[in-house]
Amino acid sequence: MRTAVIIGTGMIGTSIGLALRKQGVDSYLMDTSPVALRIAEAVGAGTAEEPPETVDLAVVAVPPVHVAPVIASHQSRGTARFYVDVAGVKVSTRRELDALGCDLATVVGGHPLVGRPGSGPLAARGDLFDGRPWALVPAVGTDAAALNRALELVAACGAIPVVLDAEAHDRAIALGTLVPQIALTLVAARLTEADSGALRLLGSVWSEIPQLVGVDSATSWTQVLAANAAPVVGELEKLSRDLASLLETLRGVADGDGSLAEPDGRLLEFIQRGIDGSNRVPGRYGIPTETALADVDVSVDDRPAELARLFDDVAGAGVVMRGIDISQRPDSPDRTVTISVTPRDAENLLHELRRRKWPANS
Repeated sequence: MRTAVIIGTGMIGTSIGLALRKQGVDSYLMDTSPVALRIAEAVGAGTAEEPPETVDLAVVAVPPVHVAPVIASHQSRGTARFYVDVAGVKVSTRRELDALGCDLATVVGGHPLVGRPGSGPLAARGDLFDGRPWALVPAVGTDAAALNRALELVAACGAIPVVLDAEAHDRAIALGTLVPQIALTLVAARLTEADSGALRLLGSVWSEIPQLVGVDSATSWTQVLAANAAPVVGELEKLSRDLASLLETLRGVADGDGSLAEPDGRLLEFIQRGIDGSNRVPGRYGIPTETALADVDVSVDDRPAELARLFDDVAGAGVVMRGIDISQRPDSPDRTVTISVTPRDAENLLHELRRRKWPANS
């Protein structure tokens, strides 16, 4: 990837621009807000102008309700060869893209799972995505070259790609981010009725609880919640049944004499289920361990164009990358690029890369 356009210069879009510029990618910036655009350019995320010619990739970093119309508009103008969005909802976005007649072969849904206080370009950081999971959601007809370009973007930003389908993505986001945020919001709402003494007592404790969505991001958060309502309802119904069971247990405990005693076995079971569920989440995000993949290692020198040439050759081999890792070799300026593919594709990729004079090994 040599050129990119970032459409939307909030915290995410500007951070992507900073990361791409660090990798030598010529980045152009577009935004409906002249102020945000000037700030993003000033912090070094790219050039605040439309690209003079078709770019390799357009990153659409706009609120969820605008993703499909923006992609449709830029596809009609030929802005980029491929498109990636960063919205937190995928099923409804894909449905809207299809309804607008977009070329889904060139579009890959994306969603970097990051969060930090603040919003807008001044909150951006070039290392925002380092080591963080980044969901990639190709459609059934997505070109291999489009997915490979999206994987290249994720690698350039230092994130870890997780490839899955739209339905699985939305279910995961409902369970792991939206429902916890709803629960936290409901608890926080109870604080409006707490007395001032209780609030003083809870000040430092509450600050250690994961961040409640801020007013600056409330609109986009509610858009994701509304668009993802169906899987959220399903998870809340399960949570409601668990809560009803817990209430029944606690009512039984409350009917006692209030003395300290050994914990009720059902309460221990409740806590243990939470521990067991939390322990299932891998410490390192990436392709699920049950998915068998093969790695192909390629030595790439430090010229900026070489990494782009490698990804172009991988796409030319007709192979879909399922994961990628780039590491610096300690004894030279060269990098080792580890490409994860299916075992069936590994032999073909190795043959094609060697044919194109790449030093590749499996």
